[in-house]
Amino acid sequence: MNIPHPNKPDQNFWDGKKVLITGHTGFKGSWLALWLLKMNSKVNGISLDPIGSHNLFDQLKIKKDLNHIVCDIRDRSSLKNHFKEIKPDIVFHLAAQPLVVKSYKDPLQTWETNLMGTINVLDAIKSIKRECSGIFITTDKVYKNKEWVYGYRENDELGGHDPYSSSKAACEIAISSWRSSFFNQIKTNDVLVSIASARAGNVIGGGDSADNRIIPDVIKSLKNNEKIKIRNPFSTRPWQHVLEPLSGYLILAENLKEKRSNLTTSFNFGPLLESNRTVKELVEECLKHWEGDYYIEKNLNKPHEAESLHLTIEKSKKDLGWVPKWDFGKTIEKTVKWYKKVHSDNISPLDCSLENLNEYLNE
Repeated sequence: MNIPHPNKPDQNFWDGKKVLITGHTGFKGSWLALWLLKMNSKVNGISLDPIGSHNLFDQLKIKKDLNHIVCDIRDRSSLKNHFKEIKPDIVFHLAAQPLVVKSYKDPLQTWETNLMGTINVLDAIKSIKRECSGIFITTDKVYKNKEWVYGYRENDELGGHDPYSSSKAACEIAISSWRSSFFNQIKTNDVLVSIASARAGNVIGGGDSADNRIIPDVIKSLKNNEKIKIRNPFSTRPWQHVLEPLSGYLILAENLKEKRSNLTTSFNFGPLLESNRTVKELVEECLKHWEGDYYIEKNLNKPHEAESLHLTIEKSKKDLGWVPKWDFGKTIEKTVKWYKKVHSDNISPLDCSLENLNEYLNE
């Protein structure tokens, strides 16, 4: 398949495609829904109601432009009925309990949502009995973190210390099992269902309003003229703008629809090595674009989080032609300026997001 140039999905492919996003009211889901609407896809969303008064989904005002369905992915019967009614061409499964800190507070809900919710989506795809492609979004934290200096490859050992990470690693095992057991066309002769999993690094960008995430915490402090609290100053993460992995998901889906069965595996979508920076470096980079200050919290009782984590993305480069476009500096600049324009210049979140998207596609 010929990709026009790296990270630019084929608009002709997506025009008129029936796409279902689970978790479309979340941060990444809202950006993905906006991008698909821009490409004239028929977008359907299954999710809980958006959280908080400043959530991106409501700020973008795109609810009227898509088929918005409120449904808990743990409700297997309702989920399956919605899938049968929509009959999607492509499914992006993003719905999850995505926060490490919250997973310590409510591990059962985290496991139920992340693992059983994913299994319910797999079962719902199986039930529609038509050609379909599914991109299942997990996380870079599915790997058993050995705190080494090497980037994790797709065939490295899975694991997870905290309930969030371990539940997502379990999702990867479930996805692999369903693919082998029910979606292996050579064995079953069934209709063509192609599924792949996508593991992305720490995603940032305009519009994230979740609690206990570094960028929303930074922006909240800057808006209130307060010092930014840093919990884990020397933890290293693969920071990337939200548009980077979303472009990978879209390109992967295009290739799956081309019946490239060798792609029904897992893929890492992360930044180049130089974007693996500490939390402290990220905060200092933010302060280049919005004046403020920070302090480091001294809390010996904080929950465990990995100190070092980054991904190897050679497989995505080789098999999909996908490469990161924005470096660390540009990623932080685009992110902070999105919030600053909305907060200080009264530019709408929709206009700021479309501006970012157009810049990304045209660079």
